Amino acid sequence: MKNFQLHNLQALQTRQRLQTPHSGYHWDGITKSFFEGWYFRVTLPEIAQTFAFMYSIEDPIGGQSNSGGAVQILGIDEAYLSRTFPDVKQFWASRNSLGLGHRKEIRNEETGKSKEEGYQVTARFNKGCIYDPSHQQYCRWEYQVQPLYGWGNPSLTQQATAGWLSYLPVFDPGWQILMAHGLATGWIEWQGKRYEFSDVPAYSEKNWGTSFPKKWFWINCNSFTNKYNLALTAVGGVRQVLWWEQLVGMIGIHYQGQFIEFVASNSQISWQIQPWGEWRMEAIREDLVVTLLGTTDLPGTYVRTPTAKGLVLNCRDTTKGKLSLELRYRGKIVLNSQSFLAGLEVGGSPWDETFSI
Repeated sequence: MKNFQLHNLQALQTRQRLQTPHSGYHWDGITKSFFEGWYFRVTLPEIAQTFAFMYSIEDPIGGQSNSGGAVQILGIDEAYLSRTFPDVKQFWASRNSLGLGHRKEIRNEETGKSKEEGYQVTARFNKGCIYDPSHQQYCRWEYQVQPLYGWGNPSLTQQATAGWLSYLPVFDPGWQILMAHGLATGWIEWQGKRYEFSDVPAYSEKNWGTSFPKKWFWINCNSFTNKYNLALTAVGGVRQVLWWEQLVGMIGIHYQGQFIEFVASNSQISWQIQPWGEWRMEAIREDLVVTLLGTTDLPGTYVRTPTAKGLVLNCRDTTKGKLSLELRYRGKIVLNSQSFLAGLEVGGSPWDETFSI
């Protein structure tokens, strides 16, 4: 019994240690033009497919033109499925930890029966169902998650992705990686086919505020072909800081219990991002140099992000990107890995020429 209690205590301490800042819901209860969005992904390496679940709530005070929630899913071969949840009263979220859900009932006028749609998610599980009657498409899912990396050294208190200033109302939007890497076990039913999986890579992040970045790109992967427990997230873009705009970039790597972060305060960061198809990024931090190259020949899929006009298709994604990661220490390669299941993204506008610094 003592061993069992000790195991449960250690598991609880691990979960608490890996909980990142900003895991809870941010709405103050009075702001009208507010949104919060969450992104959860599971990758199925054996079949080279990915499922990405995007949940959002806008103008949660209700009664506004854009009030309501939504679920967006990228499924097999990057097919897209979405549903809206207009009733903000059916949405809930925890202020102290990662936990949220939204539901609605759809009544069939012919049979008189009701069907419930919606989702509920925490740091440990993700469950839901949505159905698009116009295309007769649906998705059901239920899986458990074992977090391995939050954001930062897993043996220390987790970090805010945007640093200590993220606790102050200066950045818009706020952004936090909730789980850089974890293992998911469960099932997903997609268009009539059930996909079961065990201990596959899982990832999650969130954002919140009153506006999305003016322009951004995103590179993410935690399913590399020759490395286990390697996770990468890199971003760059133009965000709002109080009354001015700021160009920012970051590369974060988790590997073998270590966390290496390249940010403006400790590194020189550069990038060349094509409007679509190629993402090049490099960062230099003292004796460390990291180089990233992401490419795709696929057209990608557009998903919606919050704007002043509501959810708009202004974000282009692929979950089947090719990615190479090389890390050098004093000129010697210490990490070299590739993936064919990377997340690559561009968003905002304009994307009519190379975005570089």
